[in-house]
Amino acid sequence: MSALEEAVAAAFARDGALARADANHVEREVQLRMALGVAQAIDTRTALVAEAGTGVGKTFAYLVPTLLSGARALVSTATKSLQDQLFLRDIPRLREALQLPVAVALLKGRSSYLCLHRLNQARQAETLPDRWAVRTLAKVEQWSHVTVSGDLAELDGLDERSSVIPLVTSTRENCLGQECPQFRQCHVVKARREAMLADIVVVNHHLFFADMSLRDSGVAELLPSVEVALFDEAHQLTEAGVQFLGTTLGTGQVIDFARDVLGAGLQQARGLQPWQEIAGACDRAARDLRIAAAGRLRDLRGTLKLRWNERGAQADFIEALAGVRQACDAAGAALKVVADSSPDFVKLGERAQQFATLAERFAAPAEDGQVRWIDVSPHQARLIESPLDIRDALREQMALAPKAWVFTSATLGDDDRLSWFTESAGLTEARTLRLGSPFDYATHARLYVPRGFPKPNEPGHPEAVAVLASRCARALGGRTFVLTTTLRALQTIGERLKAEFDANGDSLQVLVQGQVPKRQLMQQFLAQPRSVLVGSQSFWEGIDVPGDALQCVLIDKLPFPPPNDPLVEARVKRLEGEGRNPFADYFVAEAAVSLKQGAGRLIRSETDRGLLVVCDPRMAGMNYGKRLREALPPMSLVANEAEAMDWLATLASAVRPY
Repeated sequence: MSALEEAVAAAFARDGALARADANHVEREVQLRMALGVAQAIDTRTALVAEAGTGVGKTFAYLVPTLLSGARALVSTATKSLQDQLFLRDIPRLREALQLPVAVALLKGRSSYLCLHRLNQARQAETLPDRWAVRTLAKVEQWSHVTVSGDLAELDGLDERSSVIPLVTSTRENCLGQECPQFRQCHVVKARREAMLADIVVVNHHLFFADMSLRDSGVAELLPSVEVALFDEAHQLTEAGVQFLGTTLGTGQVIDFARDVLGAGLQQARGLQPWQEIAGACDRAARDLRIAAAGRLRDLRGTLKLRWNERGAQADFIEALAGVRQACDAAGAALKVVADSSPDFVKLGERAQQFATLAERFAAPAEDGQVRWIDVSPHQARLIESPLDIRDALREQMALAPKAWVFTSATLGDDDRLSWFTESAGLTEARTLRLGSPFDYATHARLYVPRGFPKPNEPGHPEAVAVLASRCARALGGRTFVLTTTLRALQTIGERLKAEFDANGDSLQVLVQGQVPKRQLMQQFLAQPRSVLVGSQSFWEGIDVPGDALQCVLIDKLPFPPPNDPLVEARVKRLEGEGRNPFADYFVAEAAVSLKQGAGRLIRSETDRGLLVVCDPRMAGMNYGKRLREALPPMSLVANEAEAMDWLATLASAVRPY
């Protein structure tokens, strides 16, 4: 063992530093194995990909060796909530337990920090979107006088979808840099300065990749100086990278630009240019592009991904793109005239040029090796050109300087090489480590796959899922999740569940994603155990409900990627070109990982017990069903609904009355 491995083993021992600091610390062989694997990667400056099942304690398993090594480290997560947890709770606890004087910094993207200059502009704006925006702006202004970090996460009750956030935060395009009158007080600059001085810096995947493509977030300066790069929730790394390494033109961005032009023009150069007309032309052009992108689509819920060839060659779409370019060119010309009067106009001119260039780029054919598509939502359209994966970008980063690279998640594949992740990330040569959960799934969990169930493509399938869910929830007295693969199924199942409970006079509540913000919906579920929560993609992972508050999870159908998704089509075409089987190597592999994520909501602690129901007969009848069942934790299989209901009755009898 190396000196670092010995120190790690001592820290995790029964009488070690972690046990002395926490009376509830439990020695876990799998946690120590992962920690020693991380220590080896740090010692040898090599790459490790580690899948660690629920309950392994992977956060401490990668943090302890990192802290004990004394190496400078970057820790990246998929979500801001885990970022905050690491910075505010986990690292401080370990720093104290291990008695190490480690400086830690939290670094988020620009949109997470208050921009004092933009706040001042918003305060002087003649119009705000609505009365709620007026109230929210007043709340932000009051908080701005007391905050030290400027992190908007400090503001309780601020909805991340608030229309005020773009008004009081900066972007790379509108930031004035050293020309800003508030530069000395800038919260973004302060956060980056603290990050450069820290031993451990906590970032997120979006920031990491945004910086790789834009060199804007401070990570570009930071990365060469760290000796360890850690990626938690690494299963989201590829999609985050694809999103940020690509090129995007969003109609929402152009509308925001139009609003900023109008505000700056009226405040700082009133009468010098026809600002209303210039901003109005940009706003109309963006809205026309969104209409052309949507085509005949009506009543959109959520975001729909369209193939480029469905819209890209149509005359009205080409005309709308040209309209954006012309409107932004005209705005740029007007801004150039007044550029000397304020740095705001210089930045606005650069944004005008950027949007005009992007419109011109999307009017031309895509570059080789790139895929294009259009995301259309109720309020905007986003034109996207993207690489198929992150392998080239990540390899480029890893080649720059020798350091330890550690990638970890509860779900990274369904084979020992963790091919699902390592192939898309270009890490096929990395050392892999698979660590199963220490929980006793065979005793505490059951898996039920109803055989005589409607197939997912049959019209009665969502209603059948709802009826089965109602029987399960009735047997348990609530405490049930229904996870759907589509928003359409979400609505159908939610409505049918309510009808079932109403018809039977059940005092069970149905909570459906979209009714209120996600955090509020979870609070309602925990406060009212006699309830069923119906959620789509955002509820398949990152939800932690330990104890008996959740004892049944139903998944409506196997989560195969949508075959008509443009990115999926491009990946399939590449696999076919390599002579591989896209169904086995891509579709089943993707479904296995997603299924593990959804099933992971059920058992969250050593004492949790529950039932997982996969309402898709293909999992029992098709030859790939065995592979998917084996990808799940080793739950005991029940043969029929009677056995499933007996198990739920056993669970219900052991739960204290509410």
